[in-house]
This record gives sequence, structure tokens and C-alpha cells, in this order.
Amino acid sequence: MSNLALKPQSNNQWQGLSLTNRQWRARVYDPRDVETMIQQQGLNRALAECLSARNIKPEDAHDFLHPSLKSAMPDPLVLAGMEKAVERIRKAIKASEKIAIFGDYDVDGTSSAALLTRYFLSIGIEPLIHLPDRFMEGYGPNSNAFKALQVKGAKLVITVDCGAMAHDVLDQAKADGLDVVVLDHHQMSLPLPPAAAVVNPNRPDDISGLQSLSAAGVSFMTLVGLNRALREEGFFENRPAPNLLEYLDLTALGLVCDIMPLTGLTRVLVAQGLKVLGQFEKPEAARNGLANKAFPGLHALAELAGASGPASAYHLGFVLGPRINAAGRIGHANLAYALMVERDPERARKLAAQLHNLNAERQEIEAEVLQQAVTQIGEDPKSALIIAAEEGWHIGVIGIIAGRLKEKYQRPALTISFNNGIGKASGRSIKGVDLGAAITAAVQKGLLLGGGGHAMACGFTIEQSRLADFTAFMEAHLAEQIAGAEDHLHLEIDGQISAAGVNRDFCDQLAMAAPFGAGHAEPVFALDDMQIQFAKPVGKDHIACTLQDRTGTRVRAIAFRVAETPLGQALMAASGDPLQRFSIAGKIKPDDWRGGQAAQMIIEDLLVTHSPENAPPE
Repeated sequence: MSNLALKPQSNNQWQGLSLTNRQWRARVYDPRDVETMIQQQGLNRALAECLSARNIKPEDAHDFLHPSLKSAMPDPLVLAGMEKAVERIRKAIKASEKIAIFGDYDVDGTSSAALLTRYFLSIGIEPLIHLPDRFMEGYGPNSNAFKALQVKGAKLVITVDCGAMAHDVLDQAKADGLDVVVLDHHQMSLPLPPAAAVVNPNRPDDISGLQSLSAAGVSFMTLVGLNRALREEGFFENRPAPNLLEYLDLTALGLVCDIMPLTGLTRVLVAQGLKVLGQFEKPEAARNGLANKAFPGLHALAELAGASGPASAYHLGFVLGPRINAAGRIGHANLAYALMVERDPERARKLAAQLHNLNAERQEIEAEVLQQAVTQIGEDPKSALIIAAEEGWHIGVIGIIAGRLKEKYQRPALTISFNNGIGKASGRSIKGVDLGAAITAAVQKGLLLGGGGHAMACGFTIEQSRLADFTAFMEAHLAEQIAGAEDHLHLEIDGQISAAGVNRDFCDQLAMAAPFGAGHAEPVFALDDMQIQFAKPVGKDHIACTLQDRTGTRVRAIAFRVAETPLGQALMAASGDPLQRFSIAGKIKPDDWRGGQAAQMIIEDLLVTHSPENAPPE
């Protein structure tokens, strides 16, 4: 028997706006597809209903639940420019040319650079590395760095997570006799920059359909193509060929942390990467385990962060990612890169400790800037596009602040730090609003000194005198997209579940559909007609609760970072009041603290169903 009952019809039982100002909407499944999946695949009904509601057809269910590179991996040459890229790198290896890697300072850029480095080292090549300084160099290739690499002997530079729009710099590199292969995924336009090859699934002439790959994904595909080309010419006759599957940990890290949709090939790469990472051990059990890892850095960092259990997309995006990003935000990305390529467990622990400490420093800076930004914007801004700008904000945290503002206001958000009339900026978007394309359009209009990005994130440089014109342009350019997104602001409910159904077995069933993330959100379920039997503040701004239905069955729950929000205040106000009844939406997770069959709800939202004024008699 299933513990939930999704609604196979389009009408919605939850009326009105919730405490996060969203309309709840039940996902709609196809009853025939559900029955087919139960019969053919032997699936639990709850899982079958979830898959159907996410448009997974019966014939695709097996591959979806058992993601395999063998069935999902296309020929790398399907990407425009890949054949040229593989051939130029192959020639450099054959001619013993010095190869340099130019990356970026975020997780995707550093993981991509580390990914290529691991491969080259495994075939006896030590590449030159340059990761730009966020504060001194900014984003993307620059001629000074290229010239420095050339002085060190570089004949070929591979740019990762940057370069697709660096026409001027690549023009100069070509004039200087330096070949460049660009591996990127950001929005770009034609004509192509003057490079030996440009591989980017977002090239206007690319028909691969792999737009959900980040730079780490493009880099992995490049290594697959290169490995095949080298094998075909006999390069591995007298040496072992690298096992590319071992590099999927970094591929998954870059994909998840760059918020790529976990669909198609991207989801398979992440799933396989999580298998490579395996189990995160608690500190008391981790010491021996680290020594058994070829590259122990990510495990050392997870140990310091207190992570345990099977590696998940959550660990990548919310545990490892912020700590790795801290290097490029308030230090230098070389530290994160060094962690990813380090083989010695003790050195890996020391590098991890430095990153862990940098992240704590980053959190303090972030909290201060976020408070200033929220004060500037106010609690009820009228603009549909959030723009916060200030002199001297730490540019290492403005991307995080943009993300926090987007979450708070449920609108696209841009954060700008000005210094001597020039602003460095980052943006984060909501589903249905393509920020990267808008920034590209603003660059083409001459409103920005430079910039780019993808649908969900962007970065740009702006003169302070152009801020008003830029704001007007962005509001007009995005008005229709934002209006459409706001019209559909809702919380997708995957099903109703009983209080008795919140248990470990149910969690295990749902875990078959993981990994979850952008484009494939973790399922959200509703507990209806619940009392807040007990609530208390815990940790930093969290509310821990005990929920209870009318039979007396209780559910442990927690809501994160809500203490000062209407949702958190409602939980506290209703604590112990039997007349207050709610529908409560959230994710069902194992309760590792209690163990056994225990599970808990991670509260996402609250809908008042019965108040003291209209509650029925007990």
C-alpha cells in the first residue's frame, strides 16, 4: 500500500497563498503509466506516481532509476568544435608541446582545471596552471596571464569555464603565436573567437542538445574524445590508459555547484560521480578511509564539515561547494585546485582545514553584506527585478548575496559592488527568467563593460554612471519573463502522506529516484490537518517541531533559517495550540540522529487550514 495519494486530475485541493506566498499545486500523474511501471518494473506505487508526475514514461523508467553511462553517453564529437579540440590537444601531446590550463575561480572552473590536470599527469604530462585572481584579474582570459604562460614555454592554452567571448584576448594570443582551445558553457554569440577550437554546448550553431553541461561536463567529454583518439593511434600500447570513471567525482562537483539541470546526460554523470565519491565517513572512522582514496581532498573536506553517509548532490552543492568556493571568493582558487589534485592524505587534510577556515570567514562577511542589502531593498520591494548596489562590498560574496536575495524575494536578483566608479556584479535568477541572455544583450547594447553567464546566473562589470540606464533596460528586457514566472509562482507537491507514512522505508523508496537538484527537485509531500504539538528555536535561526495528526501520531520536523520569517513565527505561535491546524509541506528525510526506521520532515512551507475561529470541535 502506498502512503501517499497523488491527484491524477488537475483540480487543486489546497486553496490560498501559503506563508511563503506560494500556491500549492499537486503534480499530475498518468494512472495508466503508473500501473504499467508497477507491473513491468515492480516499483512501489509511491515511486511510480512520482516518476509519472515528472513525465518519466514506463519505457524510460529503468534507465532513469539505474543511470548508466553506457546507455546515456553520446559520442563526444556531437559537440560542435570537439573534433578540432581533440585533434589540437592530441597533436600537442604527440609533439611534446607544453600545455597550459587557464581556469576560473569558482567550483566549476577549478574542478574543470583539476580534472584536466589529473588526466595529463596520468599520461606523464605536467601542465602549467593559471587560475585568475578574482580581485586583481577578474573573470576570464587576460593577455598578461597568457604572455606569462607563453614565457614559461606554453604552446597551447586550454581555457575552462571561460573564453567563449574573449575575442580581444584571443586575437592577441593568435598574433603572439599561442594556440587556444576553449572549453566553456556560458552564453555566447557568433562569430566565434579566433581560437584553435571552441567547444561550448551553448554555441548558437551547436545542435548536440547538451546545454545542461557545465565546464566540468564539457571537460569530461573532451577527455573521453581525447582518450579515444590517443588509444586509436597506439598511445597506450606501452602504458596503462587512464580510467576516466575515476574523474567523475570532479565532474559531478562542477555540474551540481554550477546549478546545471539534473536531466539527461548531466544526471547520469552526477549519479556516477557520487558512486566514485562513495561513503563520507564520520571523523572517527575517516582516518584510514582517506588513505585509500587516490585523491583524498574532497573526503578530507567532507570530514571537517561533519558530513557522513553516502555522497549526495546535497553534499556537493551545500557542504563541499561553499568551502571550495571560499578559496576564490576571499582567498585564491589555487588552494581549492591544490586540494582536488592532492594525493597525500595528510597534505589533503591541511588544505581542507584552510578551506574550512576560509569558509567560516566568508560566512561572517556574507552575513554583514546581506543585512546591508536587505536593509537597502526593504521587506516589500515594488520592482520585479531586485538590484542591490553599494560602494565597497566584498566582491567575493556578491554572488552568494544575489542568491540569498533571490531566495528571500523570489525574484531575479543582481548585487553590485562599486569601487571608484566601476561595479563588479553577480546575479542569480528564478526558473523561467534567462539572466545570462539578458546580460549578453546589455553588453551588445553598450550598457556594460563586459559580462555573460547562463540562464540561472551571471556576472558583469558596469560603470556606475550607467546603472540607471542598465536598470531600465533590464526591467524592460525581462518584464515578460518575470511576469510569466510570477504568474506561476507555486510549490509543486508530489503527494499527500500520512503521519504514519513518514518512515525510513519511504525514504529508501524515494532515494531510488536520486540524485536530486536543479531540474529534478527532491520530492515534496504534504501532511494535512496537522497540529504543531511543540516547537522551539534551535541552532542559528532554525525551528525544530513535533507535528501531530488527529490520531495522535507524531512526526519530527525542522524548518531551516526561518526564525525571523512568517513561517517560523507561525510555527512558534501555534506551538501547543490544538485549535491551530495546518497543511505542512516538506521533504521526507531519514532521521540519522535517532536511527532505525526514524524519519523526519524538512519543512518547506505552511498553509493554515483551521484557525481558532473556524476549527471544528475535537
